[in-house]
Amino acid sequence: MPQPRHVQVIEGAPGLVIDTGFTAAVDGAGASDPRIAHAIPRFLAQLTRETGIFVRSTPVPAATHVALLVTVQHPDHAAPQRLGDDEAYKLTLTEKQARLTASTPLGVLRGLQTLLQLVGPGKQGFAIPAVEIDDAPRFAWRGLSLDVARHFIPVADVERTLDGMSAVKLNVLHWHLSDDQGFRVESKIFPKLQRIASEGQYYTQAQIRDVVAYARDRGIRVVPEIDMPGHATAMLAAYPELGSGAGPYQIIHEFGIFTPVMDPTRESTYTFVDKLIGEIAALFPDQYFHIGGDEVKSDEWEANDAIQRFMTIHHIEDGHALQAFFNRRVQKIVAQHHKVPVGWEEVLDASLPKALVVESWHGQDSLAAAAKQGFRGILAHGYYLDLMQPAAEHYAVDPMTGATSELSAAEQQRVLGGEAAMWEELATPHNLDMKLWPRLAAIAERFWSPQDVSNIDSMYRRLDATSRWLESYGLRHNEIPREMQERLAGPQPAAPLRIFASTLEPVKEYTRTDKVGGYTTSTPLNRLVDSVPPESDAARAFARDVDRFLNGASDGARVMQQLQRWSDNVPRVRPVLESNKLLLEAVPVADSERTLCEAGLRAVEVLRQNDLAARDVLKRSSASVDQAAESTKAEVVIAIAPPIQRLVKAAMAGSNE
Repeated sequence: MPQPRHVQVIEGAPGLVIDTGFTAAVDGAGASDPRIAHAIPRFLAQLTRETGIFVRSTPVPAATHVALLVTVQHPDHAAPQRLGDDEAYKLTLTEKQARLTASTPLGVLRGLQTLLQLVGPGKQGFAIPAVEIDDAPRFAWRGLSLDVARHFIPVADVERTLDGMSAVKLNVLHWHLSDDQGFRVESKIFPKLQRIASEGQYYTQAQIRDVVAYARDRGIRVVPEIDMPGHATAMLAAYPELGSGAGPYQIIHEFGIFTPVMDPTRESTYTFVDKLIGEIAALFPDQYFHIGGDEVKSDEWEANDAIQRFMTIHHIEDGHALQAFFNRRVQKIVAQHHKVPVGWEEVLDASLPKALVVESWHGQDSLAAAAKQGFRGILAHGYYLDLMQPAAEHYAVDPMTGATSELSAAEQQRVLGGEAAMWEELATPHNLDMKLWPRLAAIAERFWSPQDVSNIDSMYRRLDATSRWLESYGLRHNEIPREMQERLAGPQPAAPLRIFASTLEPVKEYTRTDKVGGYTTSTPLNRLVDSVPPESDAARAFARDVDRFLNGASDGARVMQQLQRWSDNVPRVRPVLESNKLLLEAVPVADSERTLCEAGLRAVEVLRQNDLAARDVLKRSSASVDQAAESTKAEVVIAIAPPIQRLVKAAMAGSNE
């Protein structure tokens, strides 16, 4: 995962066995590229982690026979990695040798990850199957937008995320470095940005350069974002003269859309922006620079007499037009620093230069509108990982469906790809992996693989394997829930809590952060809901078993066994929940779960035995079943509820068809 463009398995042919004699060599005109020099030892070390077999950690001369021969046909260009660089590769595997060939070093980086995913245990020990692969990405821009402003993410966690991104062939880290809650980059020109606007949590310029180099080594471009003119309260707290209001400004610790905004009518604003962008652009070799531009409120502009006079003099009709005025100025500044601007879809305005890249977060309609006006674009809509949606929902979204599918061939070429987005209201360094993985791998496949690679069942089978594989990169998405649940259980047995939690999911969308008096940047994220992954694997497997039973493909024994297990677990987990104030809120959830499980058991019996009396009992209790299913107490949902409701509905209808 991502599934390659073309795969041919050589049926019946023995694979390449991995043993302590496994060696690798590199040849070709691009063999001396520094990224190759780093990638081969990294590959061999990863192979040792996956297999437990200690293999030679450095390449050997290409003249000798080796298990892996890597051919880099051409040296890379001297400039930093660019949008559209060739990432294609070919793999040929026999029992004698694995051959990886690519035109460029970047293609080799992608092929090595595929090779690692092919490794598996078998009758001869760990081996790689005989296969031929011809692969290249569908989209050139395959990114993750990582917000480090709301909750600061240290360098080690960013680099671990880059490791995971590289593993699934993502190639852009869109680094959201500023917002109302913090400014996260050291500025030597404007030192109050780190003294005041960061509250002590920021990256030094040396750390920024280190992360950029780390990413480049793994074939990932890093695009910085400094959000303006809105989402800029932290900057205004440090330099209030930039603001449109009277101030004073303070860093905001709540979440939402706020009124503080830069003043687009003062030349001093553009002097500041010019110097700041120049300083930050110098830290990032990538060609692109994200200027934000989303969710700008015009309240301060409307209340400021000087701004209103400026708008009248310059025939600026409204807030959107004033923002377009601002964006035109900022675009010129970005261009002067030899960068291409990227902005959220609110920046879209026909008056802006066509070099601007538009990032759509509302859907394909705005992406198509941008393409029709001559702008290039990327899709973020449908890939917001912070909404806690299942992998299947993200996987079903495609940059080239809906309005974009109706574009002309030339217009479709302007759709560069897409980005997953991880907004950090409820994500921290501790739980970040659980929020990103493994769902990000499914999104990565949507960006890389052919459009017709879309089977949900196949995706989940491969995602389960990919999730386990990613643990070998140090990603902790499977470990974090266990760790948190053991901490919550304390001296009580943790197993009942783990079983209970496996049936739950967090509430979806922005249900948690939108509530009045809700979360801030300092709210502890240590409750049961925080220990629950976005998607319940147990609930998905149970739903599959229920569907098989209702379709007549099974006798329902597995369904009954699972329902009985969950029902019996409620009396065991209740003492655990009652022993900890943080868990007490989940007691009604456990009671609701038992109500559902008992109704499900009764429904299976009705369907198996056509018991009319039991059916009448179900009908009388259907309201309580629905109520239990709809509960969002403790900010969790009972993920096994929908398949149980399907059982109950079928039983009341008198049929298991």
